[in-house]
Amino acid sequence: MARDRATSEARTRVLETADRLFYEHGIRAVGVDRIIAEAGVAKMTLYSHFPSKDELILAVLKHREEVMAGYFRAAIERHLAASGDKLRALFAAVKELLATPGFRGCPFQNAAAELADPAHPAAVFVRDQKQRFFGFLRRCVEESVGPAGAAAAPAVALLLEGAFMTAVIQGSAEPADVARDAALKLLALEAV
Repeated sequence: MARDRATSEARTRVLETADRLFYEHGIRAVGVDRIIAEAGVAKMTLYSHFPSKDELILAVLKHREEVMAGYFRAAIERHLAASGDKLRALFAAVKELLATPGFRGCPFQNAAAELADPAHPAAVFVRDQKQRFFGFLRRCVEESVGPAGAAAAPAVALLLEGAFMTAVIQGSAEPADVARDAALKLLALEAV
């Protein structure tokens, strides 16, 4: 049991270290040796959990999706009382995220930009993650303006994706407000 716990702790350290380094410096810029050194594990430990860097990249993206889903659930719940509806709460959560010190954009957009091979398992995962996030966004839209608003959900998704990228370029969380205002106007037109 103690060995399993130590193995699990080592795996978690590798995963969290790789996640942090990939996000701060980029997937291709960070080598396995750096991850090993900063995680404080042996090379054999890393490779026993992640036989290749590609498998580690995929595991990091899966881990990041879980972290981000938890963040959005908690942040939306926090903002829901003040905002009045789930979509506004989502945009408030996005703005909060964009204002986080060290924000370097959407980790899934970043990974997609770095992974040149669209068939790479991590690139496939990113596409699937975006579809799952889109489903979540569509539900937020429908809960806020009703089923008719679902037709506008793809445009709202593009507004959010653009807000993530523009926030990095401008070094500001204000693109979340611009995207929110555009989405609300679009959805008001959809309801007519």
